[in-house]
Amino acid sequence: MRYINANEILPKDLVEKLQHFVQGEYIYVPALKDQHKHWGELSGFREEIDRRNVEIIKAYMSGNTIQEIADAYYLSVYAIRKIIYNKS
Repeated sequence: MRYINANEILPKDLVEKLQHFVQGEYIYVPALKDQHKHWGELSGFREEIDRRNVEIIKAYMSGNTIQEIADAYYLSVYAIRKIIYNKS
């Protein structure tokens, strides 16, 4: 999450009103329920992880051992098991 200067996006009168409550501090303005973004959604990282997990499952289904997959993806055996058993 990056911070945005209120002066850059809000009308001057609204900034002045906010300054009655908080000055020089960070505040969090939550997204509306129907506009909430999940972790990694904006950066595309979630999609990248999902793609990797599909590859891991395919490797397992092709006969690779969990240890071989863990070594190939630099993950723990526990993490590989979690991916395989949660997705298959």
